[in-house]
Formats: sequence, structure tokens, C-alpha cells
Amino acid sequence: MWEYTDKVKDHFLHPRNVGEVEDADAVAEVGSIACGDALKLSFKLDENKRIKEVKFKTFGCASAIATSSALTEMIKGMTLEEAEKVTNQDIANYLGGLPQEKMHCSVMGREALEKAIAIYKGTVPKETEGKIVCECFGVTDLEIERAIRENNLATLEDVTNFTKAGGGCGNCHGAIQEIIDRVRGELSTKPPERPKLSNIQKIKRIEETIEREIRPSLKLDGGDIELIDVVGNRVLVATRGACASCQASNQTLKHFVEAKLRELVWPELVVEEVSQ
Repeated sequence: MWEYTDKVKDHFLHPRNVGEVEDADAVAEVGSIACGDALKLSFKLDENKRIKEVKFKTFGCASAIATSSALTEMIKGMTLEEAEKVTNQDIANYLGGLPQEKMHCSVMGREALEKAIAIYKGTVPKETEGKIVCECFGVTDLEIERAIRENNLATLEDVTNFTKAGGGCGNCHGAIQEIIDRVRGELSTKPPERPKLSNIQKIKRIEETIEREIRPSLKLDGGDIELIDVVGNRVLVATRGACASCQASNQTLKHFVEAKLRELVWPELVVEEVSQ
């Protein structure tokens, strides 16, 4: 039995924006009913090129419906440039977290949004890019590689949770492990692109990143964090608001906060929660 947050349950039992937008500016379909999850997303822009109306039709589990509903609420009123920045982790955070085994539902939402925007812009992606690795769920090597890089995945179980690859017959486990080893090897051996930072510079960038990139996403769900101290590469934070009592706060700190700080400040940062 999965442990869902109250917000996931609410969006599953009372999904918002169900249906299909009439005379939509873009309609995108991702997933496959045969594979257990499918999502159709449509939107219409207003005169200022902001998303005025957005609706979805989803076939799948409670998490698939809840993430689709959440996505439509999140992007309503956004420009396409703002919507393009929404990540699967943002969707999970909006819902107060998802069970790790259901993170692939947030990935499906992000994929549908990306495809719809691409269709609107006339840059329709190819139906299948990359080489199919998981025949059971039609997942390619490029999709697996992207999930590893964006979500800092390290194990076969992680990859299955975020992409469903490897969750069927298991014949692809060896190929998935090879991709994990290759990408993790590239990440660990890749020379730092950023110049070395003094501790003062590092703290300043961490504060700026929290304020600009992290806090707005957490506040969408009533949460927040406070920077307590920086010791070497250890970033000590305290959760505030809804994050303080959220069962998924550890996932948020690792897969969202830490990932953002590693991406935008320093690749070796480790986020630790302290009680203050």
C-alpha cells in the first residue's frame, strides 16, 4: 500500500481541469494504455501568450491522475517560457511528495507538457528518440540517461521508479545498469566547469539559489526552508511550514534542494536537515 499525501489524495479524488480544451492551441499525448499509463494534455493561450486554459485526460493509477491534475493547476497563468522550466520534481513537490515507486507519474506529466509546448512551437519531437532499452514499457536509453542526470539517480530501482524501465520482465536490467554506470562515471569524472569558490562566495550563491530557485517552488505547497550554516560542502538547513511535517521532506531535500544547489552552485554540496 502506497503512502500518499493528503494533497495527492485530494487531486486523485477531486481532479481539476479534466477533459480536453476546445479549439486548443496544442494537444499532446504521451505514454501508452498498453503500458499502464497514458496522458493527453491540451492548452489554450490568452492574448498575452499565457496559458489561459489547460485540461487533461489520464489513464493510469491514482498518482498519474493526481500529478496530471496538479500540473494543470501549476501551469495555468504561466507563459510557455515559465512552463518549460517546470520539472517532474516540481510536480512532486507541489503534491507534497510522491512515493519513490510513483515518481514516473511526475515524469509523464513533464513529458506531456514539453511535447505540447513543442507542438505549439512547431518543433514536434520525433515519436521515438534513442534506442529502446525496456521493451515492456517502451523506454529508450536517452530517457533513462536524462532521468539519471536530472534526478541524480544511482540504482536500478531508482531508474524503475522514475521511468518504469526494468519494471516488467527484467531482461533489460543489464542494459540499464550499463547506462547507470556510464552516466555516473561521466558525472564523477567530469571536470568542474565552475571556478573554485571561496566559502563566502559559496554561501552567497547558496542563499541566492534558495531564494530564487527553491523557495518559490516550496511555497507553492506551503513549505519553506531556512539556511542554518554551511560547513565545507555540507549545507545545513531546517524545514519550515508544511515541509516541517511532510513525510516526503527527505525526498524533497535530496532530489530537489540538493540537486538544485549542485546544479547551480557547486556539484559536491550535500544538504542535511538539522532541527532548529
